[in-house]
Amino acid sequence: MSTETPKRRIWIGFDLGGTKMMAVVFDDKLQVLAKKRRKTRGNAGEQVSLERLAETISQALTEAGVTEEEITGIGAGVPGPLDLQKGIILEAPNLGWKNVDLQDFLSKRFKCPALICNDVDAGVFGEYTSGAGQGYRCVLGVFPGTGIGGGCVYEGRIFRGSRSSCMEVGYLQMATSGGAAGVGPVGTLEGIASRLAIAAEAAKAVYRGQAPHLKGLTGADLAKIRSSSLAQSIEMGDKAIEDIVRRAAEDVGRGIGSLINILAPDVVILGGGLVEAMPKLYLESVKEGVRRNVLPSLMDCAKLKVSELGDLASATGAAALVRQEIGSKDAKKV
Repeated sequence: MSTETPKRRIWIGFDLGGTKMMAVVFDDKLQVLAKKRRKTRGNAGEQVSLERLAETISQALTEAGVTEEEITGIGAGVPGPLDLQKGIILEAPNLGWKNVDLQDFLSKRFKCPALICNDVDAGVFGEYTSGAGQGYRCVLGVFPGTGIGGGCVYEGRIFRGSRSSCMEVGYLQMATSGGAAGVGPVGTLEGIASRLAIAAEAAKAVYRGQAPHLKGLTGADLAKIRSSSLAQSIEMGDKAIEDIVRRAAEDVGRGIGSLINILAPDVVILGGGLVEAMPKLYLESVKEGVRRNVLPSLMDCAKLKVSELGDLASATGAAALVRQEIGSKDAKKV
């Protein structure tokens, strides 16, 4: 009988969403050993950005007391359109990247299996694995932020296309006119209910003299109107801002109601800065929107929960996904 100590399995989850990147080192039970967060510096150029990404992983490893040779696999949650079969980021606007083979770069740089996935898909998978979605057969996640992202885990697998991610919740058609999500048709959920859409309406309220407290906090500058400032102005008594946020959250609820009619999920998980900043107000309004749009027969099928992992969701899900894929391949060899 062998007396050798089994080699420990170390997983890296990487979150490349937004203006910051985060590398997290996990053990085989997806317990966090260390994490490192840095700015992405999207204007630095592709090679510089890739090296910065690798440095971030190396720094997290050092903090965890783990060597590169101990890494079992790396999963990266990234925004933008992806070719999931080839592991290529087709476009990442926040980094200025096009057709970047991140999967190949990570695999060669750290000499281990690597994969990429959509950052919102990763976040929902993280909640399914280690957060508010544990133990459920069908988990729907909706994350309102600058845009509105969505994902679904069905019977332990991310719901996706053969080559690309799907569940583009922000592009649900809600009206024949109104805001757009940057590209595509007008009247989409993201166009009328994202934080950017809320901020635009809030700036109008400031300009009209309807939101004196928000005016004192941020003025009418869209770049400064964040989830935290919206929540603070509501607490201080800006009724016009509360009405804007409630209408947007109710629209998100209407969109979720339509998805419940199609998917009949066991749980719907809400995450993102808006939810974190004002959970009670936001959830109340989402529930009202769901009630208005869901079929009576499906009214009680889905529990509504708030994300438990917060900003660790995407990194956790990416690590869990590469762990799942490697486990599946190992099982097929037996």
